[in-house]
Amino acid sequence: MFELDARLQADTLLVGDFKLCRLLLMNDNHYPWFILVPKRRNLTEVFQLKTEDQEQMWREVSAFAETLKDTFNVEKINIATLGNVVSQLHIHVIGRKTTDAAWPGPVWGKVEAQAYSAEQMKVVCEKLRMALTENFEFLNKVAQ
Repeated sequence: MFELDARLQADTLLVGDFKLCRLLLMNDNHYPWFILVPKRRNLTEVFQLKTEDQEQMWREVSAFAETLKDTFNVEKINIATLGNVVSQLHIHVIGRKTTDAAWPGPVWGKVEAQAYSAEQMKVVCEKLRMALTENFEFLNKVAQ
C-alpha cells in the first residue's frame, strides 16, 4: 500500500488524487506550490516507474501545471524532482510571479514558510474545484 513520506505529510496539506498521483499543497502561502506524488511504493526516481506510469505521471504533471498557470494567474511554472531531503519520488509544481518573495531564485529557504489559514485553504480548493473537473478526486474536507 502507498504511504506518504512523514516529511511530506508534515509540510503539506492534502488536496486529492489523480489516477496515479496524490496532489498536495505545500503549506507555505507565499506561492501556489503543489507536489504530486505517484501512489506507488518504494520509489525514489522517475525511471523506477513502469513506462505506462511514467507517461501517466507526466500527463498529470503537465495538465496540472497548465491548470495552475491559468487558475492562479502566474507568470512561470517551475517543475522539479529533487529528492535530496525527501527521497520518496515527488514532483514540485510551483507557480511563480516576478513579484513573489523569492523571485528570481528558487523558493527553497528564501523566506520562512507562512502556513495557510483555513480560509486561504478554502479559497485554493474552490479555485481548484472549478478547474479540476475530470479525473480528480478531492480528499480535503475543506474542498468537499
